[in-house]
Amino acid sequence: MSKRSRAKPGAPATPPTALPVVPVVKPARPKTFLLVAGLGLLLLVIVASLFIATREGATPPTSPASIAPLAASEQPPPLPSPAAAPVAASYVGASRCQSCHESEFKAWSGSHHQLAMQDATAATVLGDFADVSFNYQGVASTFFKSADGKFMVRTDGPDGKLSDYPISYTFGVYPLQQYLIAFPGGRYQTLPIAWDARPKSEGGQRWLHLYPDQKIDHTDPLHWTGIYQNWALQCAECHSTNLRKGYDAASNTYHTTYSEINVACESCHGPASAHVDWAGKAKPPYVAQDDKGLPSLKSRWSEAWKFPAEGAKFAVRDHPADPAGMNSCGACHSRRSTLSEGGKAGAALEDSHRLAMLTAPNYHPDGQQREEVYVWGSFLQSRMHQNGVTCMDCHEAHSQKLRAEGNALCTRCHLASEFDVAKHHQHQAGGKGAQCVACHMPSQNYMVIHARPDHSLRIPRPDLSIALGSPNACTQCHTDKQPDWAATSMDKWYGKAWRERPHYGSILHAGETQGVRALPSLLELARSPAVPAIVRATAATLAQPYVNRDTLPATRALLQDADPSVRIAALGMLAPVDPLNRVLAASALLSDPVLGVRIEAASLLADVPDSQIPSARRAAREAALQEYEAALKLEADWPSGNVNLGNLRLRQGRVDDAVAAFQRAIKLDPQAVGAYVNLADSWRQQGRESEAEKVLREGLVVVPRNADLHHALGLLLTRKGESVAALQEFGEAARLAPDNARYAYVQAIALHSAGKRAEALALLRAANKRHPSDLDILSALISMNREAGDRRAALSYARTAAELLPDDQSVKQLLSELEGR
Repeated sequence: MSKRSRAKPGAPATPPTALPVVPVVKPARPKTFLLVAGLGLLLLVIVASLFIATREGATPPTSPASIAPLAASEQPPPLPSPAAAPVAASYVGASRCQSCHESEFKAWSGSHHQLAMQDATAATVLGDFADVSFNYQGVASTFFKSADGKFMVRTDGPDGKLSDYPISYTFGVYPLQQYLIAFPGGRYQTLPIAWDARPKSEGGQRWLHLYPDQKIDHTDPLHWTGIYQNWALQCAECHSTNLRKGYDAASNTYHTTYSEINVACESCHGPASAHVDWAGKAKPPYVAQDDKGLPSLKSRWSEAWKFPAEGAKFAVRDHPADPAGMNSCGACHSRRSTLSEGGKAGAALEDSHRLAMLTAPNYHPDGQQREEVYVWGSFLQSRMHQNGVTCMDCHEAHSQKLRAEGNALCTRCHLASEFDVAKHHQHQAGGKGAQCVACHMPSQNYMVIHARPDHSLRIPRPDLSIALGSPNACTQCHTDKQPDWAATSMDKWYGKAWRERPHYGSILHAGETQGVRALPSLLELARSPAVPAIVRATAATLAQPYVNRDTLPATRALLQDADPSVRIAALGMLAPVDPLNRVLAASALLSDPVLGVRIEAASLLADVPDSQIPSARRAAREAALQEYEAALKLEADWPSGNVNLGNLRLRQGRVDDAVAAFQRAIKLDPQAVGAYVNLADSWRQQGRESEAEKVLREGLVVVPRNADLHHALGLLLTRKGESVAALQEFGEAARLAPDNARYAYVQAIALHSAGKRAEALALLRAANKRHPSDLDILSALISMNREAGDRRAALSYARTAAELLPDDQSVKQLLSELEGR
């Protein structure tokens, strides 16, 4: 459904995210080792800092509305500014295309794109509506037809009571079909009971629930009538052409429009009026791109792969690939958030969307798909993509069918006598294991039955399964075997050279688990030209929490990278830096040609006074901020969009506006934890601690087992001098989130402040085992052990700190003192 996120059936139901939540930038804490002195005062220092959470239904609308189709008629060198926009072309409809492009229209007809969304009629509805019942978690839903022939479902509504609802639209076609139901306020909600369209022989022709193992009742935001199952919020952009969400925050209603109900020609090619004019030999008042009035998507048609010589193992392109054609796929076949509507066909994805990086929980440590990521981020990692393969080399653009079946698709570019033989695949010819995709594109089911191959097209690495816990194709098929069995088998077949190939997954895994210890490897990976850009951008993203003044040169170099995703990640590396260096490094990117980069630069510099922005950059900063606010307005129906806006307003010193934004987020989703925490901090900044406490306690009524809220309440109670109650809250936060190093550290400091040094040390030692690279925990262990007279223990922890920060002068001085030099 959503290209942002959908809770995986069978996994915990978690609210999805929209635009990445941009935390308030706090005064930079130097990334050098600070020995904790005066532990009795430290807790007051902790609670004085701003705590920001990063998590994310709605008021019942009052008036009905319908979908309204539109008529089809040191300082880095400056980067080039965005080109002036040409006179806008308009949408003409697929029927206008058909008159000249009959074969393409015929191929598209009946495709998944053409059937992406349809009116619910006898010709389009696949499900069984012959008074069929379906039971889910104690709710019996019935599918039937009304006396006038409408398709109906009787199921639990927003009040939990059974009601009858007419089906308005079908959504998708195979392997499952979902159904949309109209609600007041222009809302269309997606029923979670879907029709399994597969043949009966494959287990299909039945109703199924997309969250089969979870109990989701009407009080849950993930209930089908709730905010996160809203069509316009989650799904619409990628199932219709020229979709405009049309959300009005003041009335909390939608007036959603589109040019065509399905994914038609102009979804990929862009508005075609200029092309129609060109075809009619008119002389338009605008410059026709590629002389034909449409962006060039030539790579769709290039059968450009040829074997360079007899016996060559691999085909090569006879001319470079044009990325524009593939870029048209990325906007809907990726895990991303939306920055603007109506992006230019063929433009870089980052010009209209923000791509999710290869991090948990979306991806496994080595970059394999985990959650529903829609293949784009996977394919960008592949050697195929690095060598010029595009989507259209394997998929016919209009029918979306494969250009050949089975291994014949692969052997168009991989020599069959080398790869489609038993000595290579080590399986019986003609069997499942002999299929290239079985080993190189293992599938995972999403939405219960939708098998999606991993498009990273990788060689199985059972050694990484052993080291990192990631899956491998061998044991995904041989489920009764272990990764070491697979690794031993590959050693017998291929020797051990495959193990010696370095893999970026080891570094990305270290970045997520080893803290600052991984920083040098992450920076090296981020600047390595041999790895895919999405990997480099992910490395830079994982480096962001650990950057320091010594990483500024590396960051500046990444800011000039050719790939916009790397530039965006590099801007995030500047967040802890002082305003002057942020301006020096980032101000040129306020005029970057890619929207996503400009927005990130505007966010980074939003709190810098005009007087510190070069006069030549002030107008660019204002324009980029307006683009950022436009993106936030587009996401105003998302709780996280409002949290982002609130954070921006806090950074701009507009606390009243921030309060309003956080309150809107809570109104949209009463479980929006980050909104409660940030709203409480907004009240704190205004000296209104009683209101802050009230907000946090209201949040705990809704989500009582949330660690962020307990921790924030502990900080507030500490400010009030209620240390005993605060300690209870810190303890609850640490218990609920044992993997959060900060919570364990703060609890230990609170225990020490309460005179319980032995308990604090025991807690810190346990936390150090879970988080051996956390500098705050190490600092507290050194200080408390010195205080307790245990110089040997303090020295041991200090040596660990020296390994993590080998160039830090304060650590060197500390070691010298402890060693008695």
